Amino acid sequence: MGINPDLVGHIYPAGASYQVGREKIREFATATKASSPAHFDVQAAQALGYADLVAPPTFVIIIAQRADAQLIADPASGIDFSRVVHADQRFTHHRPIVAGDELLAELYVDQIREMGAGAMITTRAEITTVSGEKVATTTSSLLVRAGD
Repeated sequence: MGINPDLVGHIYPAGASYQVGREKIREFATATKASSPAHFDVQAAQALGYADLVAPPTFVIIIAQRADAQLIADPASGIDFSRVVHADQRFTHHRPIVAGDELLAELYVDQIREMGAGAMITTRAEITTVSGEKVATTTSSLLVRAGD
């Protein structure tokens, strides 16, 4: 089965919310070698004007990939994950992510472009708080290589 071109314009609704915790921020910051004290120390974050620990800008990938997983797991997509190469990722931040945020991600399939026997799929995740405040927009391009 090839990639389903009818997915363009499809919206995957937000799944379960993601609770941003202090330890998740600290672990992510450590793993990515982000060294700002605002990622580790609440007082340092508050001194900079944040309500709590602030996540590194790339932390949003955790929420975005949870949204992308809906597309990949959808049998109607025709995507064989073993043939996926992550080609591009872009973030537009509307405000910082801080500990205590509860986030949702709605996924939009914006484009599917055939490339030989494979395809490039571009998705957009709109990430908000549970109360609807815009937090980030991520754009992801996945190259799905053709089968043998």
